[in-house]
Amino acid sequence: MGKHWADFQYEIYLNGMTGAVPRLPTDLTRLEELTEQRLGPGPVGYVAGSAGNGSTARANRAALERRRIVPRMLRDVRERDLSVEVLGRALPAPLALAPVGVLSIMHPDAESAAARAAAAAQGVPFVLSSASSTPMEQVAEAMGDAERWFQLYWPRDPEVARSFLNRARAAGFSVLVVTLDTPLLAWRPRDLDQAYLPFLHGVGTANYFSDPAFQAGLAKPVHEDPNAAVMHFVGMFADPAKTWPDLAFLRENWDGPIVLKGVLHPDDARQAADAGMDGVVVSNHGGRQVAGSVAAADALPRVADAVGDRLTVLFDSGIRTGDDIFKALALGARAVLVGRPYVYGLGLDGRPGVEHVIRCLLAELDLTLALSGHATPGTIGPADLVEDPA
Repeated sequence: MGKHWADFQYEIYLNGMTGAVPRLPTDLTRLEELTEQRLGPGPVGYVAGSAGNGSTARANRAALERRRIVPRMLRDVRERDLSVEVLGRALPAPLALAPVGVLSIMHPDAESAAARAAAAAQGVPFVLSSASSTPMEQVAEAMGDAERWFQLYWPRDPEVARSFLNRARAAGFSVLVVTLDTPLLAWRPRDLDQAYLPFLHGVGTANYFSDPAFQAGLAKPVHEDPNAAVMHFVGMFADPAKTWPDLAFLRENWDGPIVLKGVLHPDDARQAADAGMDGVVVSNHGGRQVAGSVAAADALPRVADAVGDRLTVLFDSGIRTGDDIFKALALGARAVLVGRPYVYGLGLDGRPGVEHVIRCLLAELDLTLALSGHATPGTIGPADLVEDPA
């Protein structure tokens, strides 16, 4: 079949013969600590912080750690293929970069650097946040023809929502990912203790400030009264009044796949299917929205059992390693979205840092797959895991 993702380890060893070692750790769980040491407390806290005392983020990790892989022997795993079909798209692996806003607080090259890294990794999808530091058209230009999805924070103003969808479609974004779990910002002590919210400084507002429908609601152009533009953004960013019937608006204004992000209850997943959606992301926003929430990995099997034959089930919240991806697939996900690790990679080393994170994740997944007796992700299932009684 040719080169495997796992060959990255031999590349590292061969480079080591000349005295070169990786610029960043290959144990991606170490990246957060390094980022804490090198970047300011405001940006780091915004990315690493969670709702409340962080119990949900810890539960996400514990739920994945509690599941243990049961390797199988004497299976032919010489030739492996990590590619999958997701939402009608052929992907090189069951991985996408999750939507994370305001990336310019981590690195000046921001979303464009992360998008280029995803495109360079055989076209791993990059999911652009509505709250990006870079206009969607600029990110699309950086990616060329590579697979890209657009995440919508559903604004109060339907004309701005419609304009965002039209712009995203025109810029070649193929899948719409609608975040449902952020109708309000949660109580996030790390941000509150620093009084740090980038949006109030006009960071993460690029798609809004460049949008004609948004601009139509301003008395003066953005550059003449930036504070008024920020307040206009704050007033429309999210809408806690939205309900299930409002999904019809999205279907009317987007002709591609629509995925709802933030689903944790099987009944909500069923309602998504009944509303004609194409997929759900089982996610608790990486522990950033509801303190004390159910762990995403604990919610995943119930959602997959409820709608896995009707919807594409994706997963995020807590993914840090290749074996985490394996476990999510075994619990019923078709693919996973990874967030914080690539953002730490970006903050530490720009585009090369994001590429490093992607290659490490997929090399480790490839090896975990093979060493557990699988040649493709499609053969992974619940029987490949047990729960640690401890």
